[in-house]
Parts: sequence; C-alpha cells; structure tokens
Amino acid sequence: MLVLLALVSLVARACPAAEDLPPRPNIVFAFADDWGRYAGAYAKLEPGGPSDLVQTPNFDRIAREGVLFTNAFVNAPSCTPCRSSLLTGQYFWRTGLGAILQGAVWDDSIPSYPLLMRDSGYHIGHTYKVWSPGTPRDAPYGGSQYAYVKRGGNLNGYSQFVSKAKDRQAAKQQVMDQVRGNFQDFLADREGRPFCYWFGPTNTHRKWIQGSGKDLWGLNPDDLKGKMPPFLPDVPVVREDFCDYLGEVQAFDASLGILLDELERIGELDNTLIAVSGDHGIPGFPRGKCNLYDLGVGVSLAIRWAARVPEGRVVDDFVNLPDLAPTFLAAAGLTPPEAMTARSLMPILTSDRNGSVDPQRDHVIVGRERHVAMARDGQLPYPQRAIRTKDFLYIRNFAPDRWPMGVAPGFGKPAGPWPAYEALREDTFAAMADLDASPTKAWIGVHREDPGMEKYVDFAFGRRPAEELFDLRRDPHQMTNVADDPAYAQQRQELSERLMAVLRQTGDPRVTGDTKTFDNPPFAEQ
Repeated sequence: MLVLLALVSLVARACPAAEDLPPRPNIVFAFADDWGRYAGAYAKLEPGGPSDLVQTPNFDRIAREGVLFTNAFVNAPSCTPCRSSLLTGQYFWRTGLGAILQGAVWDDSIPSYPLLMRDSGYHIGHTYKVWSPGTPRDAPYGGSQYAYVKRGGNLNGYSQFVSKAKDRQAAKQQVMDQVRGNFQDFLADREGRPFCYWFGPTNTHRKWIQGSGKDLWGLNPDDLKGKMPPFLPDVPVVREDFCDYLGEVQAFDASLGILLDELERIGELDNTLIAVSGDHGIPGFPRGKCNLYDLGVGVSLAIRWAARVPEGRVVDDFVNLPDLAPTFLAAAGLTPPEAMTARSLMPILTSDRNGSVDPQRDHVIVGRERHVAMARDGQLPYPQRAIRTKDFLYIRNFAPDRWPMGVAPGFGKPAGPWPAYEALREDTFAAMADLDASPTKAWIGVHREDPGMEKYVDFAFGRRPAEELFDLRRDPHQMTNVADDPAYAQQRQELSERLMAVLRQTGDPRVTGDTKTFDNPPFAEQ
C-alpha cells in the first residue's frame, strides 16, 4: 500500500511570486475533539434539535462572515485515522498505521500539509492535540518543537477545572488567559513570516463533569426533551449527558473567540483563513463516534477569509475533511502533492454562490477499521465503508459477524452479568469498548432488559447486516434499513458500485489485493 505512495512527489511547489499579489495568508485551524454538528448557526437552518440550546457566537460569526457548510463529514469517526487523513489530504486507508487509533505511528513517506507549508516559509505550530497516542515525539507536526502549551492546558479538562474552583468566574478567565498566552507565544515566534496554527482542544472529548452543562453554562437538560435523536432514550440521565456535552461545546467556542481577538489585535484577521471543525461526532452516545451514521461522521465546518472569501454564504456541497489539506496549500500558493486524493475547496470558497456550487460534490466516502484495540479479540477491527449522498446513506459492513461496538456478556461473550452502572459510566473497557464510557451507555446497559428497551439496545450494541441503506428523505435519523427492500434494489446496486469504484481507485486494501490487511499484523495481533 505504501510502496505506491513512496513513488509520488513529496514536495509542494510554490507558485511564482507576483508584485501585485497580496501577502500569503495565515492559516488558523481550530479543531475540537469529538465535536459534531452542534452550533447556533445550524439551529437557524434546522431548528428542533440539540443545537437549539447551544450558544456559539464565535463560530456563528465565522459562519456569518464567511462560509457555513451543511454537509461536512470526516473520513473516519475515530481520532487518529481522521487526523491522518486530514493532515495528508488522503483517505485514511492510504495512511498505513495512521489508519488505527491505539498503536498508530506516522509514516514519514506520506506528505502532510503543515510540513509542506513549513518548507515553503511558513511558521507552524500547534496548541493541544494534533496527532494521537502512539506517535513518536519527533514525528511530523507532533513533536514538541512545534507545541505551544507552556501557559497551560486547563481547557482540555474545562469542566473538571472550573467545577472545583471556589471562584468559577476567575477559573473560567484563567482558562481563557491560558488560551491567549499560548497563541501569543506562537505569534511572537513568527519573525515576520506567514503562520499556520493548529488549535486542538480536547474538552469535548470525554470525560466531563456530570451536571456541568447546567452548573457552568445555565443549560437546562429538560429543554432537550423531544429534541434528541429518536434512537436515544429520552430520559433525564441521557438528556443531562447531552446537555453537559453542549456545555463543553460552548467552552470551545469561548476559546475560539480568544483567537479572533488576537488576530484582530495584530491586524491579521482579514488575511487569515480561519477554518473551524471537529474530528467526528459526539462520544459515548449510540450511533455517534465510531459509527458511519450522520451522528458519527457529520461535523460542523465554517471558513472565513475576508480578503478572498465572500461572506454570508451557506453551501450544501459535500465536503470530506481531508479536502482541507489541499485547500490550505492552495490558499498559500502551493501545489498539493499528487498523493493527495482530496480536492481543494478554493473554487467554492471564492465563489459568490449559495447552495450547490460544484455539481461533482454530491457525495462523500467514509469508513472505519479499528478504534480501541481490545474491543474485540485479537484486536480485530470492525471494517466498514459508506457513501453518503443527499438522499441516501449506503454502508458496507465487511465483517457482519463481528460486534460493531465491541463485546460484552451476551454480545460476543458468554452470557453473564454485565458490569455495574458505575463501571459502564467510568471505564470504556468494561464492555463494548468502541462506545466511550458515559452515563448514557451505563443507563442503556443496566436497563437493557426492561420493557421497551429492545430497540434502544439494538441501536446501541446490536450486530448489523452486510449492507445498510437508508432513505434520508423519509428517514433522516437513519433508523430503518431498506437494503433488502425490492423497491430500493436499483439504488442499492448503484451506490454499492459507486462506492466500490472509489475504493478500488484509491487502493483500499478492503477491495484490492490483500483484503485482510487490517485483520493482520501490524494492525491486529498474530
């Protein structure tokens, strides 16, 4: 797989300079861990969901003064493969050991946009998470030489830090001062160069303090009644869990405001391309993180660049987050390497149109392999690929005999007692390890045999058939699989063929050559 990559050009070429061209733009990418599509700007477009509660004035400003994307998706709903695909502008199955979470390493034969920008004269740096566990400290863009964190990292444990403080307002201010100081340190080292900054807080990744949404942000869990996806039990514990998550989204948005303030202070706001998104959907909730349903792969995305991008637009074109790598390079006047399978968004950004801009952007391809190593025996993955269009979601499950979220008593393991509520709430590895520990997971687990719970248990933990097809016009929450319905036979065949064609063209081991690549070492155990 990587032999072919080694043959491509690894060097981006700078475009010829011209005296009448403006200075090269700065690039600021704010990338929140586990942040799905929740923001005030989306509530205006689709009221009646969880975004009705959340207040995100800074994200909304970027959307208002730039472009808001309604169909942005990650390539993989797991931190490391998502980031490997984004950094390299490629599908995750082309990034070697970057295609998994635990045990991932970076293959330095694969070009990444930050280092290409560095080599062209950009000052690069990051604060908080970029890469994930398993990366050597001297790996591309993950090494300490690019990190700006000495002012503190309490944003990553926002609710934990603020909740225990005697003066919560002072604690909130302290967190924001850390964000500001880290960014100022980065800016101080620029030495007149354009800069490329990655801001990656992890506070929207579990764990957070139960009840913090209400205690710290005044969000009322009961206001979520009737607004959550219908495959979740609409009960107080689950509503509170979701509400606490939205509080962390507001903390991320507050930190985003600090970045905007600093860019305005130094007079660089309008010549900075600012992109804001997240690495996959909500954690600890069924069908979210580690799933190819919209709750798992759909994310927020807004981009502002006042010098080049007409403001106030809402774009429905389908965007896969790896598209950001060639976009950033193109904005900087660099030619993306041939290895990048993604496409630049610059033609869309510089357009003045709303809605559908590029007719070819009518779908995205997403997928998944291994997340938590011990979710299944032998570190075996749960291999999936999917194609998402405006009207349909088609999923191919390559190993339907395996359990999507991992195993537990009666679910891939001998029947027996389940872990207690506290274990399911606190320990991801207690059961079903590809679903993060959470109050929601715990509540469904301990109530799994109650009357009326069968459908929620199946949505959360159940096996899935080899093919899934959802008609989004009638089933926006993707709850009714119509893959075996004769009325949808044509759509199923067309989408399957379309998906497989892309996988073959991009060298996905699941459909070319050794179809068990990800089932064997180094991806799985001997």
